[in-house]
Amino acid sequence: MKAIVQDRYGSADVLELREVERPVPGDGEVLVRVRASSVNAADWHIMRGDPYFARLFLGLKAPKTRIRGRDFAGVVAEVGPGVSGMLQVGDEVFGEVEGSFAEYVRVPAHLVEHKPSNLTFEQAATLPLAGNTAWTGLREVRAGQKVLINGASGGVGLMAVQIAKARKAVVTGVCSTRNVEQVRSVGADHVVDYRTTDFTRTGERYDVVFDLVGNRSMRELRGLLAPDGTLVLSGGGSFTGGVLFGPYRLIIGGKLLGSFTRQRLVVLEAKPGKENLAALRDLAESGRLVPVIERVYPLTDAPDAIRHVESEHARAKVVVTA
Repeated sequence: MKAIVQDRYGSADVLELREVERPVPGDGEVLVRVRASSVNAADWHIMRGDPYFARLFLGLKAPKTRIRGRDFAGVVAEVGPGVSGMLQVGDEVFGEVEGSFAEYVRVPAHLVEHKPSNLTFEQAATLPLAGNTAWTGLREVRAGQKVLINGASGGVGLMAVQIAKARKAVVTGVCSTRNVEQVRSVGADHVVDYRTTDFTRTGERYDVVFDLVGNRSMRELRGLLAPDGTLVLSGGGSFTGGVLFGPYRLIIGGKLLGSFTRQRLVVLEAKPGKENLAALRDLAESGRLVPVIERVYPLTDAPDAIRHVESEHARAKVVVTA
């Protein structure tokens, strides 16, 4: 089968389309013929081995998992021993596992769910990682609560706006000028253009602040919260010169401060699984969650897809078809 493989850390130039051995599903696994996958920030962070300390877990000189990609949507091609009758050959499915930029991917059955019936494979492939992150961060939101989403125009952000609205919250999205209309179009009640307005100085207070960017200080973000509000932290970052920068510093600060304030500080850990995939499927089939796709690339051009996402100029989700 064809797959996007890397043998060392670096830019998208280290990614190569190669012929590799087709995997065989083991006990409790299924083999999925991938029809589409989508690009996430995690893909280029792993590609580059960034931040450097992560290489202790990913692999010192190259990722242990050589095939990139995490999200997938496709058709069950084989079922391994020990898989219940819930999954059968021919089922249209989606989920999240490493190695999805390939024609086939081997997946533990507990990480696979039936695809939303009203979505294309391309649309369904956008949901697993980004949708799971948004759902995990906002599933406790209650009707009438005021929610602010910093980074509302990204792959996670656009889903977060829709999920918060599905929970009947009053939603404010923060984005750049060119994305204001797009964020408004998916249901945001209010949109703040950060190029013209400092959203931390508007005087508004929120029950939930969902930070997907990590570009503001802990003090500024806590200042946005109601006295008993919740700050949810999720995002990437990097090490430079041995100093911890950006979202990682913010997330570590959140862990340290979480026990010393009335305000609730949540460092998001969105674990993949059938339960969350089923929740996303239900939201999609009810029309409350509609994936937004910016570009679609063939598998041969997956390195270009990752370059586009890494540039931080992507609007919504970028999809790779196999």
